[in-house]
Amino acid sequence: MWTADKWKDYTVIDTSGGEKLERWGKYTLVRPDPQVIWNTDKKDPLWRGADASYKRSSAGGGKWSENKLPESWVISYGELKFLIKPMGFKHTGLFPEQAANWDWFSELIRNANRPVKVLNLFAYTGGATVAAAKAGASVVHVDASKGMVAQAKENARLSGLAEAPIRYIVDDCKKFVEREIRRGNKYDGIIMDPPSYGRGPTGEVWKIEENIDEFVELVSGVLSDEPLFFLLNSYTTGLSASTMKYITSVRLLSKKAGYSEADELGLPVKNTGLALPCGSSVRVTFKK
Repeated sequence: MWTADKWKDYTVIDTSGGEKLERWGKYTLVRPDPQVIWNTDKKDPLWRGADASYKRSSAGGGKWSENKLPESWVISYGELKFLIKPMGFKHTGLFPEQAANWDWFSELIRNANRPVKVLNLFAYTGGATVAAAKAGASVVHVDASKGMVAQAKENARLSGLAEAPIRYIVDDCKKFVEREIRRGNKYDGIIMDPPSYGRGPTGEVWKIEENIDEFVELVSGVLSDEPLFFLLNSYTTGLSASTMKYITSVRLLSKKAGYSEADELGLPVKNTGLALPCGSSVRVTFKK
């Protein structure tokens, strides 16, 4: 497991009964987590004294209760800063377990000793974008949500990257990649964090288990002649790390020399010393 264990402004304090107790800066939150299928004693008083809890509704969705939070606040990961904004569907605008991946590709970028162009697809609020830019890469950030792209720009500004070479694109990722192939644009690093399910701008249905193989093959068309890395994330239980490794090995390593590693991502849990699983990733490192 790749564990994001270098956080100072974020902690998973405890987990039990389908929920996790977290500290985001100076605020504590209780949020649902489908991985937490165990029921241990909730002895920590913060379970009852959290600043906000997200409760699911039997009718679908849910809402924040006991909400003592500001509309937004900022936390740091090293030199990176992120705006935290609790949203209507339990999210906060950041997936802290991805810090393990940020550290991995940031080191590759810093050690490349050449200009590095990165394409971040399904880029959300730009955690990976600001990490890559801070490491010295130029980044193209693509997401279909205008609001998420706006928050990504704010995260870049907070991280001292307002003038960094980041290009923000509000678009369907598949259509954007198809245009980049026609234009002949290439990238040394590619980051993909596709949703489990979604709909395109004209109603096309995206299901990650059915579409990811074809999409990885498509994206291979924008890899540069001397690529550096490829990262694919999944939070879909039906798409294992090993499955993603197989797909990326067939679609990428048959064309470019390199090797791939696949594993779960995790976050350390303070009260137990164990790690909470938080999705999976496959990392492809290309050889010179």
